[in-house]
Amino acid sequence: MKAVPARTATTTTALTLAALAAALVLTVRHGGYFSDPVGLFWRYTACWALFAVALAALRRVPARRVAWLIGAGALAATVAGLFGPPRTSTDSYRYAWDGRVQSAGISPYDHTPQAPALARLRDPWLFPAGVACQGPDLAPIPHADGTSRCTRINRPAVHTIYPPVAEAYFLAVDRLSPAGSRHKPLQIGAALTSLGVTGLTLLVLRRRGDDLRKAAYWAWCPAVPLEAVNNAHIDVLGVLLAVAGLGLVASRVLPRRAVGGALIGAAIATKLMPAVVLPGALSGVRRVRDAAAVVLPATAFVILVYLPYVLLSRGSVFGYLSGYVEEEGYDDPSAGSRYSLLRMVLPDSWAFPVLLVIVAAVSLYVMRRGDPRRPWSGALLVTGWAFLLLTPGYSWYALLLIALVALDGRWEWLGVPLAGAAVYVLAPTFGYGPALTNLAYGAAAALVLAMSRIRRRTGAQPVAHQATTSQQGAVPPL
Repeated sequence: MKAVPARTATTTTALTLAALAAALVLTVRHGGYFSDPVGLFWRYTACWALFAVALAALRRVPARRVAWLIGAGALAATVAGLFGPPRTSTDSYRYAWDGRVQSAGISPYDHTPQAPALARLRDPWLFPAGVACQGPDLAPIPHADGTSRCTRINRPAVHTIYPPVAEAYFLAVDRLSPAGSRHKPLQIGAALTSLGVTGLTLLVLRRRGDDLRKAAYWAWCPAVPLEAVNNAHIDVLGVLLAVAGLGLVASRVLPRRAVGGALIGAAIATKLMPAVVLPGALSGVRRVRDAAAVVLPATAFVILVYLPYVLLSRGSVFGYLSGYVEEEGYDDPSAGSRYSLLRMVLPDSWAFPVLLVIVAAVSLYVMRRGDPRRPWSGALLVTGWAFLLLTPGYSWYALLLIALVALDGRWEWLGVPLAGAAVYVLAPTFGYGPALTNLAYGAAAALVLAMSRIRRRTGAQPVAHQATTSQQGAVPPL
């Protein structure tokens, strides 16, 4: 088979990335989550298809051009996410409110957004009134006069759920934001953080001699500009901290491992979800000292950052966490579409215990047999199976998984964030039933199992070293 010329491969990749950026802009500006979810999903599908084409074209790009091409593509995709206000999530409005409340010297855990004690902090952007309250994404709030009042903040009657590192970030963004800037500072902060993840991933891969092409799994993935940038989900900060932590944990030097453990603790104190990378951080650990070097700093960091809020708050610093778990059906397997794949073959009451057993078994396997030089590989395994068994309905949760794929190279796990996006966008059309969840996550699980079997039979592994081909030579597949 004739090799593709290096210039042709580079040009093809660049043009595909330009098309991807254009498709992302059209998706962001469509805003059809409530009015046209099916049309929005087809736009998502187009973005993912272009993403796949760009990854295929990148295989033939010479190694010396990969880093700048990944960076340029990441910048284009990130900027595309800034072309409109948050389209499919209202979470960032709570972020803005929590930052504003803290700037006023009030603990974000003490009052709900609709509390009369905070009425003086309301403005027409977050708290519209009258005819402006007719949108489907606006929640009504109690009012004494005859004017309709509402808020863009979801669940305005409950306390905030976000951990202290996230709250500190909200405060910093509020303090740095010009008056009247509304949603843009949070989007810009998320964009910079997302680019930081790309840069950090490239750094980790380069230092290990891995193929830099793997960084494209994060840098160009449509979920990143749509969820991390446009919707400004705080998860992206947790991803940055987790990636930095795993990069340091891979070192055999104890002080670096300790700093890595503290960074993983910071990630946990941002969104809790990054706790799933801890088994990966302990991959192949044989000595108690090595494990303690990671676990103790992580635990200490979480405790220390919670302490100021505990001392300053009159209410619980866990806010609406228990209510959220109940609302989302994590404590009641018979409700909603959680544990959907398990419930296809097991009684509802068995789903959660079986999930705990499987995740514990995978975690023990990773800690015993995992490669301590590649902690992200074990973290990907634990995180991926946790997602497949939990079947979450929020697509932005999988941002962490995408970053782990970028470090490890097992592209088949990208089926999980794609499944999450399908469930999130199409659930209103399909009545939030389990059928859609079973189909989407079932397909993702089938892809993972099929590729695992192929890798075992052929001995194929993700690229472990950076390609060193010439302009004419081909590079190994990702």
